[in-house]
Amino acid sequence: MTHIYDSIIILCLFILFILFGLSHSVLASTKFKMKIKEKIGDKIAFYRLFYNISSLIIFIIVWEYSPKPDVIIYDLQYPFDIIIFAVQVFSLVGFFWAARYINLGEFLGVNQIKRYLEGIYDSDDLDEKTTLVINGPMKLCRHPVYLFSVLFISLRPTMDLFYLFFVITSIIYFIIGSYIEEKKLIGKYGVEYLNYQKSVKRIIPKIY
Repeated sequence: MTHIYDSIIILCLFILFILFGLSHSVLASTKFKMKIKEKIGDKIAFYRLFYNISSLIIFIIVWEYSPKPDVIIYDLQYPFDIIIFAVQVFSLVGFFWAARYINLGEFLGVNQIKRYLEGIYDSDDLDEKTTLVINGPMKLCRHPVYLFSVLFISLRPTMDLFYLFFVITSIIYFIIGSYIEEKKLIGKYGVEYLNYQKSVKRIIPKIY
């Protein structure tokens, strides 16, 4: 009976995290944004902020109400717990380093609203005005924010079943999300981005 209960919990966790990832990807797709633009015009300037807030709310709900089985996968002892923690801190530093090369105002959706209120918003930008950045951490891999995010959430001194599912589904989401994102970047930057793809790895850096 216990095995059946555990299997149901695992299935529920998988479904909840997958549903969150799917909804997040659909709301971020260009096709969906184009449909929104057809309905609301240049007011799509508010979409990015709405997308971020709604995603955060949905994530909190999923996190809080997901079943959390009391199953420990591993619990590292000294000195391995200290080593893992140190690498996790390093990955957090790397995340902030990579984030510096992202236009935070555009990412959050604040700049779009500011341009809309000033009457200079271009609805062809949809919900975000992007520029191609291929220096700094982007020379390490094409998606350094994803890389350091995966390292940060994965490297834990203690791992339970619930968090393991979170890590696995997050990695799947980052991989799928990178493909979707790059499809848009190729459409916008063409040969320039294709050449960048040939010289720099997607998420896992090329190590010599």
